[in-house]
Amino acid sequence: MRKDKKQVIGDDISDEQIKLFLAVEPADATPPSLHKLVKAYRGLRDHDFERFLGFFVEAGYDLDAKDADGNDFVALIQDQRNAEAYVAAVKAARG
Repeated sequence: MRKDKKQVIGDDISDEQIKLFLAVEPADATPPSLHKLVKAYRGLRDHDFERFLGFFVEAGYDLDAKDADGNDFVALIQDQRNAEAYVAAVKAARG
């Protein structure tokens, strides 16, 4: 890490910073909704991801988007070590 950059761990992030994950677009044939979910999963802590899901649903994106193999977001991440809170958040957002 560069000396002029401070490492940020645990600081709160703003709604605007979370909403930036809605702007990411896939470079391949991945459905945009699925791509946004995966990017947010990789970039946000679980409680920030929950906030992201509110903006995601409000913007009209699809929580059930599937890749070419028929896998939705939950199927893609469910076997990962820290996925439990994220999977629970998506299931709660589905209603």
